[in-house]
Amino acid sequence: MAEGSAVRPAELRIDLLGAFHVTVGDRAVASEAWRRRKPAALMKVLALAPGHRLHREQMMDLLWPELDPAAAGANLRKAVHHSRGALDGAAQGGGDLLASAGDVLALDAESVVVDVEQFRALLVAARRGNDVDGYRQAIGRYGGELLPDDRYEEWAIGARRELHLDFLAGLTELAALLEARGELEAAIEAVRELVAADPAGEDGHAALMRLYALAGRRGDALRQYEHLCRTLDEELGTEPGPATQRLYEEIRARQANEPELSAELWERVGDLRAVSGDHAGAAKAFGLALDADAGTPARARIERKCAEAWLMQHSPETAAPHLQAADALASDPAEKARLLRAQAQLGWESGDIAGAQEAADQARQAAEAFGTPDDVAAAYEAIAIVAHFKGEWREGVASELERLASDDAGSAQLGRVFEIHHCIGQYHLYGDGLANSVEDYARRILDRAVDAGATRAQAFAFCLLGESLLLHGRWDEADGCLERSCAMHATLDARSGALPWQRRAELAVCRAAYDDAEDYVRTATGIATVSRMASHLWGRIYAVRAFAALEQGDPERAVRAVQDAAAAGARYGDCPTCSALLNPLAAEAFASVGEPAMACSYAEAAGSVALMFASAAWQAMAETALGSAAAARGDLKTATERFEAASDRYTVAGQPYWANRSSRQAGLVAG
Repeated sequence: MAEGSAVRPAELRIDLLGAFHVTVGDRAVASEAWRRRKPAALMKVLALAPGHRLHREQMMDLLWPELDPAAAGANLRKAVHHSRGALDGAAQGGGDLLASAGDVLALDAESVVVDVEQFRALLVAARRGNDVDGYRQAIGRYGGELLPDDRYEEWAIGARRELHLDFLAGLTELAALLEARGELEAAIEAVRELVAADPAGEDGHAALMRLYALAGRRGDALRQYEHLCRTLDEELGTEPGPATQRLYEEIRARQANEPELSAELWERVGDLRAVSGDHAGAAKAFGLALDADAGTPARARIERKCAEAWLMQHSPETAAPHLQAADALASDPAEKARLLRAQAQLGWESGDIAGAQEAADQARQAAEAFGTPDDVAAAYEAIAIVAHFKGEWREGVASELERLASDDAGSAQLGRVFEIHHCIGQYHLYGDGLANSVEDYARRILDRAVDAGATRAQAFAFCLLGESLLLHGRWDEADGCLERSCAMHATLDARSGALPWQRRAELAVCRAAYDDAEDYVRTATGIATVSRMASHLWGRIYAVRAFAALEQGDPERAVRAVQDAAAAGARYGDCPTCSALLNPLAAEAFASVGEPAMACSYAEAAGSVALMFASAAWQAMAETALGSAAAARGDLKTATERFEAASDRYTVAGQPYWANRSSRQAGLVAG
C-alpha cells in the first residue's frame, strides 16, 4: 500500500459489457476521469487478462505497438499514474488496487469483480445444472456487447466475438430447455431475443418458425419466414436454405392452426428431455402426456417411458407403478420387449440382480423376435449392465461378443452395445484391483474376436488394450493398438470409433505432439456429433483440448475448452465418470487464470466422482483438482500437499505420466 493511504477499499468493480464503468467500494469513478483513452484502455485490458495480470511488455505491445520500447515505457508509466489517480478520486486508497510489481501490472485479485467473469461463471453453472433460472440469470448479466466504444481496438475484437457467441449459445440452450419442457411461449421469447441479437442467423429464425407453429401461431410462423427472406436479401444477398424453405412449405400447407399441447406433443417433449440428460424434466413431460388422456397403445408406451425417466433418477419406487400400468396395457410384442428391458433396469436399481438378469434375457429374446435393431441393442446393453453389477462383466463381454459375431458389422445399431462396454470398461481401467489385469483381459478378448471373425469386437479389444497401455506409460504399444482400433472402426459405420481417436489425441498430448493431437481430436469430434453415446464422449474430448492447451501454456484456451464442454453437456447430457478427467483439468485451467471460485467448483465435482468409487485413480484426480483450487486461493502449503498426495495415488494406480505431472505441479507450487 502506498505510504499515507487509507485502508484499501473492499471491492473494485469493472463493467465491460454494454459500457465501461468502474466502481471503487460504493463510489463510481467519474467518466471524466477516463477522458484520456490509454489509462482507460489499461484498466480494460487488465480486466480482460487472465488473473487480471499482464507483463509490462505485453501491455506496451497492445497499447503502443508503433512506438519503440523507451517511448512506450514512458507512456505506460503515465497511464498507470493516471489510472491510479482515477481510482483514488473515487475512494481514498483506491489507487492501491492497481499494483506494479517488477515487470508485472495487476489488479488486486481479491478485490476485483468483472461482469465478464460473472456472466461466464453463471453460464457454466446453468449448463452444468440444466437450470432455466440459471440461464436467465446469465443472460440477464450480459449487458450488451463488450466495450462498444472500443469496437476497432485489436485487443478487444477477439474477446468481443467470443462473448457474443457465448451469449447466443446461452439463448439457444435456454430455448431448447424451455421447449423440451413444453413451455413454448417462454421458449419463443428466448428465441426472439436470439434473433434480435443475430438478425442474419437463419437457425434462429427457423427455430422461431417451428415454435410458433407448435404453439398454434401459424400466421406468426409464416410472417417470420418473410422477415427472414427480407433480412437475408438485404444483408447477405441470399435466400433461406433448403431446410428452412421446406419447413416453411410444411407450415404453409396446413389448413388450420396446430392443436393445443397434446399427449403426443408432451411425449415428444419428454423424449427430447431424456436425450439431453434432463430425466426429471422427461418424467414431468411424460406425466403430463398421461394427464392428456392418451389412447391405450400410446398410454402403455408413455407409462414405460415415464418409468424409465424415474429409473434414470435412481427412483425405482416411483417407477414401479408406471411399469405395472404399462404391463397391464401393453399388447404389441415389440413394446413388451421394451417393457422387459425397463423391468431389467428396475431390477438392478432395486438390488434384485437375479430378477434383472431374467428380465434382460427375456428382453433380448423378445427384441430379436419382434423388435427393431435398436430394441435388440438396448437389450444387449441391459445384459452388459447386469453383468457389471454381478461382477461378471468381463466374462459377459466375451460371451456376448461371440454371440454378436454373426451379426457383426451388418447392424450399425449394435455399435451402441460396444459403446456401453467402453463406458463400463473405464471402471476396470481405473479401478483398484482391476486395472493391472485389463491388458491380459483385452488380449484374450482380441484372440476370441479374431477367431470368431467379429470386427466390432476386435475394434473394441484393440481400443481397451490401447487404453490400458496408455495409462501404464507404454506409449508406442498403445499408439499401435489405438491406431488399429481407429482403422477397424472406419470400416464399420460413421457413428462409432470416437473413443480410440480421443485416446490417440490424449497420447499425442502426453508426447507433446500437439498438431497430431488436434487432428485426432477433430476426428473424434466429428464422430461424437452423430454418436448414440454422445453423453459419454464430449467431456473426454474437451478434456483433451483443455489438456493440450495447459501443456502449451495457454490456460485461456483451456478455459474455453471447459466452457465448450459445459455447452456440449447441456445439449447432449453428460456421464460424470467418463468425463472425470475434465474436472481436475478444469480446476487447473481456472486456477491458472485467477478464478478460484470456478476452480473450487470443479474440485467439488472431482470429489463427488471420487466418492462414487473407492479407487486410487479417481482419488488422484480429486486430489489434483483440490491442489489447483488451493493454489488459486493462495494456500500454497495445502496445494503442495494435495499435488504430492495425487502423485502418490497415481503411482498406486500404475499411471506414471500423471504421477510425474502431479509431482511437477507440487514442485512448481512449492517453489
